[in-house]
Amino acid sequence: MPPPQRALGVAVVGTGKMGADHVRRLHDVISGARVTAVVDIEAERAKSLADAIEGCTAYTEPAAAMAAQDVDAVLIASPGPAHEAALLEALGRDLPVLCEKPLTPDAASALRVLEAEQRLGHRRVQVGFMRRYDAEYLRLKRLLDSGELGRTLMLHHRHRNLSMPPWFTNEMLINDSVVHEMDVTRWLLDQEITAVTVHKPAPTAHAPAGMNDPQFVLFETESGALVDVEIFGHCGYGYQVHAEAVCERGTVRIGDEPGPRVSADGRWGGRITPDYVERFEDAYDREVQAWVDATRRGGITGPGVWDGYAAAAVCEAGVRSQRDERKGHRVEVELIERPALYR
Repeated sequence: MPPPQRALGVAVVGTGKMGADHVRRLHDVISGARVTAVVDIEAERAKSLADAIEGCTAYTEPAAAMAAQDVDAVLIASPGPAHEAALLEALGRDLPVLCEKPLTPDAASALRVLEAEQRLGHRRVQVGFMRRYDAEYLRLKRLLDSGELGRTLMLHHRHRNLSMPPWFTNEMLINDSVVHEMDVTRWLLDQEITAVTVHKPAPTAHAPAGMNDPQFVLFETESGALVDVEIFGHCGYGYQVHAEAVCERGTVRIGDEPGPRVSADGRWGGRITPDYVERFEDAYDREVQAWVDATRRGGITGPGVWDGYAAAAVCEAGVRSQRDERKGHRVEVELIERPALYR
């Protein structure tokens, strides 16, 4: 760990859309950190990023970057299937990690990461569920926690994308998109999801062949709250995320477009953000800054390995329901007992 007066040296693993954005964020926005290494199997892409940052070195292997003397912490933004190996390497070196979701693609591999962190005896991994850092979600969380509206009985989520890449699959609608609603539901209600049911209405003509889009996902929670998620990957008009809590003494909704709302030429309207990077830019900034600040203090904050494992287990139940030929097949979520480290 660097002394307080020295910037945290961060290795960014994965330099695709999300990784490159985090490199920019750490270099231009975040205080207390600097990018000392970038890692990508595409050597030229890594080199082009590293060449633009003084003191930054490009690598093609995460282990080589983590062994460098100027690397104090790791930000993992590579594809999900590569996360486990990078996480285990970092934990083996006792390096702090911010890992983009998913922690790993399935519950079994997430459990292996959880067991490795438990062997250390202290938390080292923060998982990148950035909605917990969004200003609107934070206000919603404070209001629900205050008890002003009574118990939360239902949550309604809407998650719409302009379009999806051609390689996006049915399973990815659950594992890469609805996973956000899984985590934010657990966080807002402070309880686990116990069962998942996936419904598949008639698909839009804009979905690729074989994809059921949109889908309607129903969660059940420990307290008996019901939570629904509309996931629509090809809505065709922009990126929207909404949430509404229905409580005993009122309701509260977030995600409506903030404006400006313009009235002119006999019409009114505004702008809808095109993608998640722009919609949650401030949340990503807060998330990474919180991770850097906590790491420099020698600690960890935010969602951790247990949250990543729980989300993976809910995803597995969701995909099982989604694949079942029976309409609206309910699947229970299987979780191990929560270890003491994560209580």
